[in-house]
Amino acid sequence: MPADEPQDEKPKPQSGRELPKTDSLIPRDVPVFSCIVYISPDPGGGVGARVANLPGLNCRAANERAAIREMVTAFKKRVAELMESETPIPWIDPLAVAEPDEQRRSIPVHL
Repeated sequence: MPADEPQDEKPKPQSGRELPKTDSLIPRDVPVFSCIVYISPDPGGGVGARVANLPGLNCRAANERAAIREMVTAFKKRVAELMESETPIPWIDPLAVAEPDEQRRSIPVHL
């Protein structure tokens, strides 16, 4: 950078005009939660899934991707409802114990 240019000046587009400032560019606080899902093979075909850190969420699905999609959707809905009603979230802590045939998946969920 040439010595005669101020170093604290913001870069400008080639047109020489500054970009407009809008509130939509200001970062917002977005809650992020960890949805812990246990996946296991279903003897009848497909997979079973259950959320290990929030009670009452489980499903059967054709494959792991479908099961995780269903669990994340249910998790997000439940947490959003609880937050909206200002009800404490009944986290399972420590986590539910995984069965020997279950694999753990941790999915970050943004509300």
